[in-house]
Amino acid sequence: MERTIPPPYSDPHAPTAFTPPPNACDAHCHVFGPAARFPFAPNRTYTPPDSGIEDFAALQVRLGLTRAVFVQASCHGTDNAAMVDALKRGNGRYAGVAMIEDSFTDDDIAALHEAGVRGTRFNFVQHLGGAPDMDVFWRLVNRVSGFGWHIVLHFDARDLATYWDLFDRMPTPFVIDHMGRIDAAAGVDQEPFRRLLDLMEDERAWVKISGAERLTAEGSPPYDDVVPYAQALIEAAPDRVLWGTDWPHPNVRAMPDDGDLVDLVAQFAADAETRNKILVSNPERLYDFG
Repeated sequence: MERTIPPPYSDPHAPTAFTPPPNACDAHCHVFGPAARFPFAPNRTYTPPDSGIEDFAALQVRLGLTRAVFVQASCHGTDNAAMVDALKRGNGRYAGVAMIEDSFTDDDIAALHEAGVRGTRFNFVQHLGGAPDMDVFWRLVNRVSGFGWHIVLHFDARDLATYWDLFDRMPTPFVIDHMGRIDAAAGVDQEPFRRLLDLMEDERAWVKISGAERLTAEGSPPYDDVVPYAQALIEAAPDRVLWGTDWPHPNVRAMPDDGDLVDLVAQFAADAETRNKILVSNPERLYDFG
C-alpha cells in the first residue's frame, strides 16, 4: 500500500521551554493502523504511513506527556477499531473521540463508551467535504448526549456565523478544533476570530489551541503569528481550553517537530497555573480521566 502523505518527524526533541506537569494530556492526536491489522477505509482521501500506538507511546515518553485523547481520523472512516485498541492498551491514560453513523446501535455506542470514548466528531470544513447531512447530525448528537458525550466540530472560522443556531441548539458541550482554523495573517481583530471569542462566552463551548503548524502563515516554526490567537482564547475561557499535537500530522505543509509544539505552550501560557489547566485539569474534567 503506497502512502500519500509523509510520516511524522522521526526524532522530536524533548521540551526545553518548560517541564510538562504530571498527567499532562495531548488532547488531539491520532493512531493510523498498522494497516495490516486495522485497514484504512476504501473511500479515504489520503493514505498515511502506519503510525500506531507503539510509536505514539514512545513519543509521549520523549515529550514528557502522560495522557492523550485519540481523535478518529477520516482515513479509518467509522471503523474505530484502531482507536479502541489504543484506548484499551492505555489502561485509563487515554480517551477517545469516535466517528459514528446512523447504523451504530445503542449497544455499539455503549461499547465505545466503555472503551473510553467520550465524544464524536463532525467535519464542516469545505475542502474536506463540507457539512454533514444535518438530519443525521442531529440524530447522532441527540443519541450520544444520553451517554454524556460532547461534540467535536471541525470548522473554518469564516463559517462560524452561519452556524450560530446550531450552537444555540446543542444539548451537550462542544469543542471547536484547531482554533477554528483562523487565518493567522488576518489579525486578532478579524471578524471570524471575534465571533469565535463571542462563542467562548457560552459555557458549553470549548476550544483546542492546536494546529499551529497548520495555521501559521509561514508554514514553518517558530509559529509566532499563532501565539496571539491562543493567548486571546485562553484569556476568554481558561477553564475550557485544550491543547494537542495533532500527531502524526496528516496533510500538513511542513512536518513539525512535536517538541516545538510542546514548547509553544509556554508562549501560549506563561504561568504554570494556566498551563496546568490547559494540560491537566481541563482535559481531566472533559474526558473523565481519573
